Amino acid sequence: MPSNNIPVFRKAVNPWYQSKIVYGIGIIFMMLVLLFGLVGISVTREIEQYHNYVWVPVVLVVLSAGVMVSAIIRLIRRHYLK
Repeated sequence: MPSNNIPVFRKAVNPWYQSKIVYGIGIIFMMLVLLFGLVGISVTREIEQYHNYVWVPVVLVVLSAGVMVSAIIRLIRRHYLK
């Protein structure tokens, strides 16, 4: 009967969504969303009918900034902890 020679030590495989390329694409996309939100804020400030809806672009700006900061912190930690 052949012996089972499966090594116990294996290199851990990082999931694709934790790669530097995906984080970079996410950061670029969030910059575009942030820019879109800032333009939305300026438009709602100019047109008086839309003053009540300024919260929508503000939410976009806050959420995209939060995702960007989170991704940048993860990239910095990954770079300096290796």
